[in-house]
Amino acid sequence: MSPRIALAAAALLVFAAPAFAQDAPAAPMSAEAEASIEEAEAAFEARGDAFETAMEAMHDEMQAAVIAAGGDQAKAEADLDAIVARYQPQTEVFADELAAFLTTQLPTMPAEAQAQMSEMGPVIRSQILGAPATIKAAVLQEAAEEAASDDVQ
Repeated sequence: MSPRIALAAAALLVFAAPAFAQDAPAAPMSAEAEASIEEAEAAFEARGDAFETAMEAMHDEMQAAVIAAGGDQAKAEADLDAIVARYQPQTEVFADELAAFLTTQLPTMPAEAQAQMSEMGPVIRSQILGAPATIKAAVLQEAAEEAASDDVQ
């Protein structure tokens, strides 16, 4: 699975949380409460978009680093590790924001959706925390496949 597909799947699960809440009749909610929930969802969606953009930028930086390494595997690995180290704190912050967002959303969901999200939360968090390493592995795999195809030609 490509890193972009994994991130998209995780994002889909996160943004599906409000949809779970709409599957069952909810207790009446004040207009202020509804507005607050919508505001929180919009804010988190914006953070998700920013995180996705950052991961795409990291992917592009990694591809450039592999090209700049000119076939020197040790240099490529070191450069990629440095890129991962720069992006990992941002990844950890986003994972924490996700956990906080899910915590605020759980009470608004039906019991079945709460159980599903409680199970999926740690899985999604793990995918997010592993995104830089997953993207690094994908970039190295792409470079190896490209080098192999160049050798064949």
